[in-house]
Amino acid sequence: MRKQKTIKLPMVFASVLLLGLLGGCDGNSADQRAREERTRDEVAKATERAKPALEEAGRKLEKAANEAADQAQAAAEGVRDGWDRGGHRLVNVNAASEDELAGLPGISHREARRIVEGRPYADRHELVVKGAISEETYAKIKDRITSK
Repeated sequence: MRKQKTIKLPMVFASVLLLGLLGGCDGNSADQRAREERTRDEVAKATERAKPALEEAGRKLEKAANEAADQAQAAAEGVRDGWDRGGHRLVNVNAASEDELAGLPGISHREARRIVEGRPYADRHELVVKGAISEETYAKIKDRITSK
């Protein structure tokens, strides 16, 4: 008979323990779901409040990035112009070969050919007046050319 009591007691204890755990899980599970729902609601509200400020910050950041890119481009062009100008002799547009003229920044062989065909030039700006090159191209080479 003692064996039966020994067997029954652990089974009863295990059953009570299991019921207690299951009951606790249901309560804990409901509490956990409620906490998660409150957390979701609080985060959603905070995000909703922060959204306009974040969007404005994004616009400002994009504007600043674009301005920085423009400044970097201008700096790169300045470096290139300085590199191209530094240590170069002046090119006489009335005497230079087509290849020498094509070596100037922004001058293609086609433009160099037009320069040669438009000679003589009383001054260097006549390159633009006679239509050999554009004003934009002239601005790139004006410090590197002469007509005398």
